[in-house]
Amino acid sequence: MTPFDDKDAVGIMVLLSVGLGTCMSALDASVVNTVLPVIRADYHVSVEVIQWVSTTYLLIMGSLLLSFGRLGDLRGHKRVYLAGLVVFVPASVLCGISPSVEMLIAARVLQGVGAAIVVSTAPAILIGSVHPSRMGQALGLQAAMTSIGLALGPSLGGWLTDQWGWRTIFFMNVPFGMAAFAIGLRHIPEEKRPPSREETFDRAGAFLFFAAFLALQVALSRGNDWGWLSAPTLAVFAGTAALGYLFLRQEITAKFPMLHLALFGNRLFSFSVGSALVNYICMASVLFLIPFYLIQGRGFSAAKAGVIMSAQFLSMVVTAPVSGRIADRVGSRGPATTGMAILAAGLFILSAMNGETPLHLVVIGLVVTGVGVSIFATPNNSAMLGAAPPGRKGIASGILATSRLLGMATGVSLAGAVLAGVVGGRSAHGIPPERVFKAIHLGFLAAGLMASAGTVLTAARSEGKAP
Repeated sequence: MTPFDDKDAVGIMVLLSVGLGTCMSALDASVVNTVLPVIRADYHVSVEVIQWVSTTYLLIMGSLLLSFGRLGDLRGHKRVYLAGLVVFVPASVLCGISPSVEMLIAARVLQGVGAAIVVSTAPAILIGSVHPSRMGQALGLQAAMTSIGLALGPSLGGWLTDQWGWRTIFFMNVPFGMAAFAIGLRHIPEEKRPPSREETFDRAGAFLFFAAFLALQVALSRGNDWGWLSAPTLAVFAGTAALGYLFLRQEITAKFPMLHLALFGNRLFSFSVGSALVNYICMASVLFLIPFYLIQGRGFSAAKAGVIMSAQFLSMVVTAPVSGRIADRVGSRGPATTGMAILAAGLFILSAMNGETPLHLVVIGLVVTGVGVSIFATPNNSAMLGAAPPGRKGIASGILATSRLLGMATGVSLAGAVLAGVVGGRSAHGIPPERVFKAIHLGFLAAGLMASAGTVLTAARSEGKAP
């Protein structure tokens, strides 16, 4: 390794700022899922309504990642990143003081906007602030901080909820966000090359992508309530297809498109994106269904449920660096395929849970899924980014982040549809545990089958070595 120089010293402070920002967004995503049953009981609403507290954040965040990534290229990444923190922190306060579930969902929309800005600009800032020889190390440390946020979310959220109520999980974003802003304002360097004045922002493409993404998630989340073959559901799916077509046409004809479609002509890149979508759909099903199993099925407190769920993320923190080193030596396809197969095995383990399942078997199922996700994700992401040409690394990063959020939002919607379909529209309390267990079985069985298909998809792609 080369010794640290002045650029490395600056990079450490930049890493701290963007690491805090991305850790905060990950923490917020995982912590809310843990206490959804508690929020649902407090507001006395149905499963279909409360799932929007989680889905809205992921939906808005995912739909805007490409747009804000592009905006950072045009207006400067530091400027856009700091603006994201200015949006995210006050939105967190609004979430904490929301007197109704409608206001909470609206505040989560603002949180999603802020998180999209932070997540889409952070990698570009980090890459431009560290010595090239330490770029991979810096990106790995940022990923570790994100995993720490995911790991802390369940246990910290459960503990805060038990001590001072669920609203405190949003207030804890304030000190993190203020620290990230102060450090970033002082230490993130201004870009040496000013943003291009010639290139323009593809507003039409951004709008069409946002609208298509929104329509798809509405159809997925409301399909169970409306009926999957009902006129409203089919109409929304048709609208999604039409908007998707218009978006693709816009990107083909635009002089400066938001999304360069030529990337998907690379088999390794396109298959990696597909595999990533499957991976995150399966991961989201765990994050959404496990709290209902532990809290409403088994009667555990939010704090205990959070501690149990943290086993999954801790296993990811430990395993991810190892899988990255293995992929550097043997290529990405083998480790990624193995990881997806392990994820499928973990989901099948979780599908067998009922009211008598020993806690250590629940923890084993969570650990196996966490190990599978981390063994898959690091080689898959490295192969995907490595398959992009030098001038398209930033766009590839945006596509990767979008696939992650699209998968998570879709996974929550599908898991919520399974849960709502089994337990019905009961609000607050009154869900018999046996119905929760049936929903858990069906939900994780479907996710396991999807991960099995993902294993085949991952194995079918071309080989790729981590860059």
